[in-house]
Amino acid sequence: MEHQQKLLSAVSIILGSHDTSLETKLSSICSLLKYEINTYDWVGFYFAKAATKTLHLKAFAGIASDHTVIPFGKGICGQVAVSNENFVVADVHSQDNYIACNIDVKSEIVIPLFLNDTNIGQIDIDSNTANAFDKSDVHLLEHVNELISDHMTSNNISINIS
Repeated sequence: MEHQQKLLSAVSIILGSHDTSLETKLSSICSLLKYEINTYDWVGFYFAKAATKTLHLKAFAGIASDHTVIPFGKGICGQVAVSNENFVVADVHSQDNYIACNIDVKSEIVIPLFLNDTNIGQIDIDSNTANAFDKSDVHLLEHVNELISDHMTSNNISINIS
């Protein structure tokens, strides 16, 4: 729990920096989580474009992904865009609607990011370890997303999806 508090403090410091864009801050948060938690092998933020019902990758740390645009409903991320609920997958191979980004991935967690009660995106984490995520990961990532949402609200920031 102490480690999570340190991570949340570091996220707050990243968000508080005034000289960088939101996308740069999100990239820094991805790197922080990937390098501080050894089972987080890929960390990314997708944001929704409601008009086209697609998710767009805006920041990540890890191996580059071909999946930079994901339709709502497709894969774990696309399902979260529709359900607005957390999705923890202990074994990605047990999911019929899974999009493989990397053959080494064994588990995944996706937590929606809400702004003014609207699901605007999500944090997506892949792990090369089976059953890598538990309630503490859910709790941590929900708080990370709350910090991002609060930052966006208090600074009147929106994400540009092109």
